[in-house]
Amino acid sequence: MILPIYLYGQPVLRKQAEEIEQTPELKQFIADMYETLTQAEGCGLAAPQVGKPWRLFVVDGTELAEDYPECKDFKRTFINPELLETSEETCTYSEGCLSLPGISENVIRPKSIVIRYLDENFEEHEEEFTGFQARIIQHEYDHLEGHVFTDRISPIRKTFARNKLTAIAKGKVGARYKYKRQ
Repeated sequence: MILPIYLYGQPVLRKQAEEIEQTPELKQFIADMYETLTQAEGCGLAAPQVGKPWRLFVVDGTELAEDYPECKDFKRTFINPELLETSEETCTYSEGCLSLPGISENVIRPKSIVIRYLDENFEEHEEEFTGFQARIIQHEYDHLEGHVFTDRISPIRKTFARNKLTAIAKGKVGARYKYKRQ
């Protein structure tokens, strides 16, 4: 089932997400998140973006493999993730977000990370990710902490983005996918 993506201004996007436990409904919810992600043509989707204040996100970077070879077969579910390490070395890339349609800005992020998480079978993993994989994970992890990518841009760029963010929050901007506004 395609879930509506919550747009900027929805309170759930600014709350720190809660850890979750394995339930019978969780597998279907994860499948719905992947279906929603595919339909919206994104590469990552966090549970708060579909209205659930849960520490869960899915990523699917397989469509990006031509430009980012590390994303080949990069499709994962992250449940109750914990960011353990970030590199001092950073890189800058223009990011967008399904919850902030029409906005993209350069964001500086650590080039590599180490993260501990549970997969969809609640098996624990601790892995290092670099490059675009690390960027996708950090972007989605931010959603679990109640942040959006525009929180990480320079003050001058925030000023330029403010009108667009206000328009989204007031429902004056839509998206090409199923969404929910305030």
